[in-house]
Amino acid sequence: MAADSEPESEVFEITDFTTASEWERFISKVEEVLNDWKLIGNSQGKPLEKGIFTSGTWEERSDEISFADFKFSVTHHYLVQESTEKEGKDEESEDAIPQSMQDLLCMNNDFPPRAHCLVRWYGLREFVVIAPAAHSDAVLSESKCNLLLSSISIALGNTGCQVPLFVQIHHKWRRMYMGECQGPGVRTDFEMVHLRKVPNQYTHLSGLLDIFKSKIGCPLTPLPPVSIAIRLTYVLQDWQQYFWPQQPPDIDALVGGEVGGLEFGKLPFGACEDPISELHLATTWPHLTEGIIVDNDVYSDLDPVQAPHWSVRVRKADNPQCLLGDFVTEFLKICRRKESTDEILGRSPFEEEGREVADITHALSKLTEPAPVPIHKLSVSNMVHTAKKKIRKHRGEESPLNTDVLNTILLFLFPDAASEKPLDAPASVDNSNPPPEGEDYTLYNQFKSAPSDSLTYKLALCLCMINFYHGGLKGVAHLWQEFVLEMRFRWENNFLIPGLTSGPPDLRCCLLHQKLQMLNCCIERKKARDEGKKTSPSDTITTTYSGDAGKAGGQLGLDHLRDTEKEKGEVGKSWDSWSDSEEEFFECLSDTEDLKGNGQESGKKGGPKEVANLKPEGRLHQHGKLTLLHNGEPLYIPVTQEPAPMTEDLLEEQSEVLAKLGTSAEGAHLRARMQSACLLSDMESFKAANPGCFLEDFVRWYSPRDYIEEEVTDEKGNVVLKGELSARMKIPSNMWVEAWETAKPIPARRQRRLFDDTREAEKVLHYLAMQKPADLARHLLPCVIHAAVLKVKEEESLENISSVKKIIKQIIAHSSKVLHFPNPEDKKLEEIILQITNVEAIIARARSLKAKFGTEKCEQEEEKEDLERFVSCLLEHPEVSVTGAGRGHAGRIIHKLFVNAQRAAAVAVPEEELKRSGCPEERRQNSVSDFPPPAGRELILRATVPRPAPYSKALPQRMYSVFTKEDFRLAGAFSSDTSFF
Repeated sequence: MAADSEPESEVFEITDFTTASEWERFISKVEEVLNDWKLIGNSQGKPLEKGIFTSGTWEERSDEISFADFKFSVTHHYLVQESTEKEGKDEESEDAIPQSMQDLLCMNNDFPPRAHCLVRWYGLREFVVIAPAAHSDAVLSESKCNLLLSSISIALGNTGCQVPLFVQIHHKWRRMYMGECQGPGVRTDFEMVHLRKVPNQYTHLSGLLDIFKSKIGCPLTPLPPVSIAIRLTYVLQDWQQYFWPQQPPDIDALVGGEVGGLEFGKLPFGACEDPISELHLATTWPHLTEGIIVDNDVYSDLDPVQAPHWSVRVRKADNPQCLLGDFVTEFLKICRRKESTDEILGRSPFEEEGREVADITHALSKLTEPAPVPIHKLSVSNMVHTAKKKIRKHRGEESPLNTDVLNTILLFLFPDAASEKPLDAPASVDNSNPPPEGEDYTLYNQFKSAPSDSLTYKLALCLCMINFYHGGLKGVAHLWQEFVLEMRFRWENNFLIPGLTSGPPDLRCCLLHQKLQMLNCCIERKKARDEGKKTSPSDTITTTYSGDAGKAGGQLGLDHLRDTEKEKGEVGKSWDSWSDSEEEFFECLSDTEDLKGNGQESGKKGGPKEVANLKPEGRLHQHGKLTLLHNGEPLYIPVTQEPAPMTEDLLEEQSEVLAKLGTSAEGAHLRARMQSACLLSDMESFKAANPGCFLEDFVRWYSPRDYIEEEVTDEKGNVVLKGELSARMKIPSNMWVEAWETAKPIPARRQRRLFDDTREAEKVLHYLAMQKPADLARHLLPCVIHAAVLKVKEEESLENISSVKKIIKQIIAHSSKVLHFPNPEDKKLEEIILQITNVEAIIARARSLKAKFGTEKCEQEEEKEDLERFVSCLLEHPEVSVTGAGRGHAGRIIHKLFVNAQRAAAVAVPEEELKRSGCPEERRQNSVSDFPPPAGRELILRATVPRPAPYSKALPQRMYSVFTKEDFRLAGAFSSDTSFF
């Protein structure tokens, strides 16, 4: 017993070898992933089509596994293809070699322009890669590499997976992979060599053939033929006489008289540097055999001009500097500034010491020709001189903008100031040229900017140009101050603002544009009142507005009022319907004695006797066949006051005030009273136009839905119409009844103004004066983006690039979403500007390529079309085949480009250096060579040989080689028969 108990005490020291090790767990995880992805067995696909690696769709899926605490990512890369149905071919496919081995010999997709490196090196359509999960991790030691290779070999054998499995070793930048593929009785080993320096014996075909033959070790004495594909890549960097055509705008010409002031309305466009940095020409020999060509360290048959296949790709400059993008970006930077105009200029914006601007009576005459006699018109130059004198007085330095620049801009913004005609024309643009209703013109609706022919739009462009070329932020502040001074001058002197459509503020435009429209409305009202002149029906003094404001000023929320009948009746109504003696517009209620008390009496008990002495006033026209209910007189539509125009910030402010009144009965009553100012005015006008009328008459015109008519049979049996007010009108003490009882028969011309133009104009002017440059830039940025999009569309129309059209549509859709918010985020605005810059760069690249290939110089129309098609393909595709290779039209042009570059390089090399370059033959070759030494050489060697024994199955062997100036890589896939080995 003692002997038996002794081993029991040492049981804890026994090692249990049945427990899985970390290595076994890792293999198990790899197998599990392969099973989950259903990569088991042979999945034969259809033969690869030519170019499918580039045009097809590649997908990938990933998982994560770990070896102990070292994490690996497993990624499955595969080309999406239609699945092929197996119809009775199972027996034949059992002995078939794996699909990936067959792909090693496929020549349809050599040297794909855009693909995973393993696809380029081995021609695989499907493979799995195991790589360290962290970017900084690497498998460096040889023992760890062998352990991983053993792991994947066991996993492939256990699962029967026939998809190649690679492991990434060494640092990731080296792109070193080792792998294996297994099939029934066959195996392919994927091996790789990567060196910094190219061994001299391997820089040519003969040396690489030696490596390939020694590696496959074919035991057959007459070696099967080796198939060869060669690609030499030449790089053109020196374009020589094809200078970049884009010239920066001539700043002096903008104000020097060579270019008119209209240049301020145009945005610059194009790249400041050549956006095409390099042209890569790939000359390819796709199907060669060993004995056809000679390529060794002494002589080579590989002449690029004789290559059967040429393809070209262009390397684009990284982030080329583009004028339009810089313009808009610099303007966006103003939005982040905090300074006010006073802080920037160092003075008060409206300081008037000694009333130096008391006599601003001259127009822009000094800009055109000196006037011997003072002409009664706008004087911008006088204002500029005065403003500059103030700046010098307070700051002791020159103005940010010189006089020429400022005068040119002001003349561009206010062209009416240079006119000899008096400034009493309507504020809208010239009626002989109506604004187009095309898609480009109405773009401001989507961007919430301003029409492209408006003053606001022009101001945005001018400020953008000032910011970029003439003084930066100080120049912007200076111009804005002069602009505000001009607005005040026009208000005080009844001069309409040009470049603004007549009517109430357009709520589809930016707030600054609405403010300027509001100021114009005020000027029109003040002008009509002060000068006593009639205004045309197109002016703002009409009852029905096409804008969104409607009667919002006095009757917000009463949407159901004034139905279609009333609106139809009032179209075309204007102050022209009044007599000359009625033009006076009273600031307050009339104190005429004979009107006292008549309004209320006529409303309650009115009849012919009470109102016989009242004279109808303020009639517009008769309302169809309607008559007054109680005296049978025709019902006349009165001339009414129009509702007060409102900008979106005033509407929002009014809505907030009404909302704060709450839902109590008192609050609701007060809200109704506030909204009934316009209703009361219209009732008074209606009473004045229709003496003896009743509330029912007013409702029949103003809100027909509130007057209900029914057919009834009277005492005599006749069917007659009987009408009465709706239920809501019969509610005791409702707003309509109260207003009707309060209203007196006073025509619109003698009522208190619903719209106080003086107060509103001062509010607008104060608002403009208080705007900081950052606020101004925020207001005008939609206009600048709008202008940039129009500029891009204009330039694209000249080039006709289909891909750019799609991008522009995306920019418009994105911008319309972002700019409709009051304060869009800077990040989203930067995204829009980046998109515009990218389009500008694409168009600049197209022009650069057209200039280099001379598309405009082609005399034959067919050649020109082919060349333009070739250039457009270069922009849209990673690599483009050259029709006819070096003998085609595009090929001859490319050849000439290289020849010119080589000649220029030969001239640049000193003669002494040529003398030292060796034998005369070598000097001759160096001096006349059409092409430089190839920047890259790629070779693919293929063969089908039995390996490792003569009686083994003949299997595909492949080796890919690439070497550049500082990089050499061999990627081999060598298959062997494992049936008896």
